[in-house]
Amino acid sequence: MDIKLDPSRDDLPLMANTSHILVKHYVLDLDVDFESQIIEGTIVLFFESGNRFEKQSGSTEETCRSDSNEACRFRMPEPCHSPVTDTRTFSSKTGYDDFANCGKGEKDTSSKDGNHDNPEQASGISSSKYCCDTGNHGSEDFLLVLDCCDLSVLKVEEVDVAAVPGIEKFTRSPRLTVVSEELRNQIVHELVTLPAARWREQLDYYAGCSQAPGCGELLFDTDTWSLQIRKTGAQTATDFPHAIRIWYSTKPQGRSVTWTSDQSGRYVGICGHTEYPCRFQNPSATTQEIIPHRVFAPVCLRDACQETLLQLVPPCLSAAHSVLGTHPFSRLDILIVPANFPSLGMASPHIIFLSQSVLTGASHLCGTRLCHEIAHAWFGLAIGARDWTEEWLSEGFATHLEDVFWAEAQQLAPHEAQERQELKACLRWCRLQDEVRNSPEEMQVLRPNKEKTGHVSDSGSSVIKHGLNPEKVFMQVHYLKGYFLLRFLAQRLGDDTYFAFLRKFVHTFHGQLILSQDFLQMLLENIPEEKRLELSVENIFRDWLESSGIPQPLQSERPAGAECGLARQVSAEVEKWIRVNRRPRKRKRREAEEVFEKLLPDQLVLLLEHLLEQKTLNPRTLQSLERTYHLPQQDAEVRHRWCELIVKHKYTKAYKDVERFLQEDQAMGVYLYGELMLSEDARQQQVARRCFELTKERMDRSSAEVVAEMLF
Repeated sequence: MDIKLDPSRDDLPLMANTSHILVKHYVLDLDVDFESQIIEGTIVLFFESGNRFEKQSGSTEETCRSDSNEACRFRMPEPCHSPVTDTRTFSSKTGYDDFANCGKGEKDTSSKDGNHDNPEQASGISSSKYCCDTGNHGSEDFLLVLDCCDLSVLKVEEVDVAAVPGIEKFTRSPRLTVVSEELRNQIVHELVTLPAARWREQLDYYAGCSQAPGCGELLFDTDTWSLQIRKTGAQTATDFPHAIRIWYSTKPQGRSVTWTSDQSGRYVGICGHTEYPCRFQNPSATTQEIIPHRVFAPVCLRDACQETLLQLVPPCLSAAHSVLGTHPFSRLDILIVPANFPSLGMASPHIIFLSQSVLTGASHLCGTRLCHEIAHAWFGLAIGARDWTEEWLSEGFATHLEDVFWAEAQQLAPHEAQERQELKACLRWCRLQDEVRNSPEEMQVLRPNKEKTGHVSDSGSSVIKHGLNPEKVFMQVHYLKGYFLLRFLAQRLGDDTYFAFLRKFVHTFHGQLILSQDFLQMLLENIPEEKRLELSVENIFRDWLESSGIPQPLQSERPAGAECGLARQVSAEVEKWIRVNRRPRKRKRREAEEVFEKLLPDQLVLLLEHLLEQKTLNPRTLQSLERTYHLPQQDAEVRHRWCELIVKHKYTKAYKDVERFLQEDQAMGVYLYGELMLSEDARQQQVARRCFELTKERMDRSSAEVVAEMLF
């Protein structure tokens, strides 16, 4: 694959040469300086290479393509005064760091709990299998390429793992008298390939090796997207040191780490822990409905967490287990993030990040978002997309499963669960139509690389299509079209058959990176012939994944489907409000008051969306709406639509609700800034500028840039 990097393009390059060498484990030892907003310290990487990753002899003739198109220059080892690591404060952290371009934090399928011997897997830095070719710069030495952005690399050294007490058990020698590169690499190979049953011993030795002394500095250089390392004389991946330590620090203004202020300290709940790793093969784990969990939140949000979130975690975990079976991870931490977090939620191994916005109003938004992030434990983490352009394999599944989990968590009767899921489908149908109308066609395709999906260069490098396009952050097309595809397939098979298949699929592919065809081929093999009705991988690619706009099967299905009872109830309420809005200020005495039904949160969202289609709503109607449904106290989804109504109809008495939303619900407020400015109303534009001035220093950088373009 010949990939020419153009920094002006919106594609995100993934440079790591994972076809040659993979990171099997990493250990972080970092210090955080809150005043300077710098994180610095070390990462120790443990590699595994093999024939399937080795390049042929011609590989050394490749040339480096950097932003400047100049030959790369390697830094010679220099004396480096590095801080001494205090072993008393050592902590082994296996997660995401700035070397790995992990997007939303949901794509790492390293299965650090399972130690699967799956050659497709790569944890941490090399977890992305697709990057641009970076060659050997005219030398005969092997070049290690790691994805890296916005870091200051200070030093790279080989780690003397042979110095760890007791490590000789991983060699063929009872005593280590002569230590060579080959011996060190043999030790690391034996360590990273230990069977899963010896996971605790393995982690202990990883920790010990991470504290071992260095035994020689390595040559390195950096460019915009990568760190390149070589050792003189190491001509293949097999020869290259299999354990290295990188000394580095982040940059305060870097794009990979964003700083914000804590609100009032942290609150830690009570939890227990269980052993791991591969829980799918652990009999006790298969029956564990609720894994140990903790919630971390600012003290000022403790009551909200107690009243809402903590009550929801056990039933949501239990619901997920009832649908998909074994939890992929042995424990779960939930972190409530500051108001400037750019989304409502994010999932990583063992941890879920939730926006403060989900804590307001009733439990509905908190429950559905929690279920969505829990679903990512299976789809996005235990199973990941082998090509990162196929985001629907993560987000489409999580969106479809959140409804199923949430219905189960609430113990709804089957007919009630179906009604609520139909209502949700109605809302998502409206959103998908709106998204298709208001986004570029090329951004609506779920499989933009088509037949080249999953193809990588010889080194293992590629790019993520539209990966750096700022518009993509605000799009939901891969959530929505993926959701409707899975809903379509579930309806074709029937829920019982579909979810039985999904459990089978999880057991088959957990710990692996997949492509769309892996899922679709296995699914079609499990569909009885009479239910296929001309379904094929090729047809699904054509109709759902490789075309823009509304998929043809969905265009036929949605209008033809009868409106669900909950949506019909909303339509009746809308008619009442239209009548109220038409009444003159002074009404006849005998004229009956309208009696409004109590509505679910999703019904309220749909009601407000219908009312947004009305050309005019008078202030009396808006005031009555606010009082009838207590709109300022509803969840963030409802309040967002309420703010849209306020802006559209210039309801000045409620501008305070808009200002509050823009400051407290920043993950959802970007669209409102645009509405305030498009109105060309001086007072509304003043509201937008004032709120931005108050929040811009704390706002997520990408969001702030988008808002600034709207305002100035």
